[in-house]
Amino acid sequence: MDSFYQSVVFVFENIIKYSTLLLECVGVAVLLFTAVKAIVNLFRRKGNVRLTLAEGIALSLEFKLGGELLRTVMVESWEELLTIGGIILLRAAMTFLIQWEIRIEKRDEEHKKELEAASDQANSHTEEHK
Repeated sequence: MDSFYQSVVFVFENIIKYSTLLLECVGVAVLLFTAVKAIVNLFRRKGNVRLTLAEGIALSLEFKLGGELLRTVMVESWEELLTIGGIILLRAAMTFLIQWEIRIEKRDEEHKKELEAASDQANSHTEEHK
């Protein structure tokens, strides 16, 4: 029975380790892809680069946060738990701030579009009366 338990623990630990690694790698890949995309859009002067970058960073942080949460399953000491807890709190705070910035950026973008539409409409009315 003891060897069965040890085998299950070994398999479980490996599943957690590789799942954590996978989530971390996906988070890094998302961040790199988003950064390259933002740089290309910056040089092309295309789209809202800040919004695109912020959304990519937020998504990347979500994957990294998932990896940290999985890592808590393997914690063996209070020091490890405190360290991982601190990392989770820091990443959660960063995600919150980035999501807040995204909402503000989207609101500003919508407001700008509304002003442009109103301006276009006013210009078309002015041209009709000429």
